[in-house]
Amino acid sequence: MSNTAENTIRDFKIQTPRDWEAVDDRIMGGSSQSHPEYIDNVGLHFSGRVSLDNHGGFASIRSTSGNYDLTQYSGLKLRLRGDGKSYKLSLRTDLFFDGVSYQSTFSTTNSWQEVILPFEAFTPTHHGVKLSTVAPMDTGNIKSFGLFIADCQEGSFRLDIACIKGY
Repeated sequence: MSNTAENTIRDFKIQTPRDWEAVDDRIMGGSSQSHPEYIDNVGLHFSGRVSLDNHGGFASIRSTSGNYDLTQYSGLKLRLRGDGKSYKLSLRTDLFFDGVSYQSTFSTTNSWQEVILPFEAFTPTHHGVKLSTVAPMDTGNIKSFGLFIADCQEGSFRLDIACIKGY
């Protein structure tokens, strides 16, 4: 697949991530913190600290709503640089703040890398619990994107994303 602009869904080197907001475990009494920011020549920078205090343990950011028809693709390709920890990309097909989230996990390195996430690897979840009675993800009706760090990965974290492409 070529790296043409036709398959770029979000290019964070030219689109500032001001439309992303933190949704951390503090909404449930935890004390983790994260924030998105734009860094020139890097893109979307997701960083913060995960704390297991008060039954916490996750930090996330979520884009504001949009309308993305991804039916022409088999999955997503992310250009990113991490810190060696595992993260999740989340896709939502509704506008409910507390609705179903389709998630796929990926590992990172300290160097720029390309991560490929086929749509069949996305699992429906609610509050981190896998759901088995939910319809498959409707890739023609994606409303928002999210990034998560969880799974008891306590401490500081950082993830840079240059772009999200369809393949």
